Amino acid sequence: MELFVATNNAHKLVELGPALPGHVLKAPSEAGIVGFDVEEDGSSYLENAAKKALALYRLVGRPSLADDSGLSVRALGGAPGILSARYGARTAGEGEARPGSLILLEAAERNDFLLGNMAAMEDRHCAFVCCLVLVLDEERIFAVQESCPGLLLREPRGRGGFGYDPVVFLPQLGKSVAELSLDEKNRLSHRGRACARMAVLLADLGQRP
Repeated sequence: MELFVATNNAHKLVELGPALPGHVLKAPSEAGIVGFDVEEDGSSYLENAAKKALALYRLVGRPSLADDSGLSVRALGGAPGILSARYGARTAGEGEARPGSLILLEAAERNDFLLGNMAAMEDRHCAFVCCLVLVLDEERIFAVQESCPGLLLREPRGRGGFGYDPVVFLPQLGKSVAELSLDEKNRLSHRGRACARMAVLLADLGQRP
């Protein structure tokens, strides 16, 4: 099946491709949509993923897939959670470019900010969460959500992956998520597990009208 993916993040397409074999994944730009962006103002991963998938479907009129994901840290009451990409962001002040706009941290800065907030915390339990929503048409919408539990490190490890991957340790493997091979990550990560469930769903849909 040809699926348009509601993201401008090239890393996500790289991960999703092998995790959904037999399907052709396309970025919004391949439908002539430049700068696809949807405000993620939902109260859950599901709400955000559904909003993005529906928005893209309404633009391209083809099956559309969206994900919303983040890192939940138990000692922080589940934060950064659905605000993971905006964690540590600040509002630009007077005298700065575009006053009032949101200034996001780079991934490494965000990781440092998180580790700083967790410096005195002994409970390091955390989990990556991923919700995938598939829209075939306005009346046919499917969703799966999975997680990848781990422990928050005290300093980054590994050069692979992206986002919070270098600061999440998987005890069963003795590696950070950033130290996993792409095959390992596709099998064990929150996104990989969600994709595995979505692949089963897509296979089933392929047998039905």
